[in-house]
Amino acid sequence: MRLTTRGKMAVTAVTDLALRSHGGPVALPAISARQGISLSYLEDIFGALRRAGLVSSIRGPGGGYTLTRKPQELSVADIVTASEKYMTRPADKASAEPPSLPSGEMTAELWASFHSRVMDYLQSITVADLIANQDAQTLRDAAPAASAAMKARAPAKSQLPARNVPNSVFALGGLLGSST
Repeated sequence: MRLTTRGKMAVTAVTDLALRSHGGPVALPAISARQGISLSYLEDIFGALRRAGLVSSIRGPGGGYTLTRKPQELSVADIVTASEKYMTRPADKASAEPPSLPSGEMTAELWASFHSRVMDYLQSITVADLIANQDAQTLRDAAPAASAAMKARAPAKSQLPARNVPNSVFALGGLLGSST
């Protein structure tokens, strides 16, 4: 498995889909607008995800995509693997695996271990985890704004006038009239 921008965009789009689906389909143009991902790129990615069985599509007005699994059953590794495995464009020759060299055999175990650990980590994170993280981030971002709004609307500490301060024009006139 390769970690590419395509995989990153696939994870972002699926997380957006899971956040906004609420049991109904989500249209790709809406995801494109929210995430700033090209619509044609999303169509390519979702075609791969559909072929892998991770999403299903509904055609026509009100159509879009839905997840085929619950967010807690869908790992980041599943999404990344599917988005790369079912690419519609052929892989370019520059990205192909280099021929096995004797010097590469010395570090093969290192890279195999690294790959295994990355896969284990990505497998341990689900779309539900990403949604929970997004919800927590939204709450953290909203808290300072809510606090500022509450401070702006907060009433004065006391509604009563301070001592020795007249609370009306008549009381002020009485104070001024008695001092002369």
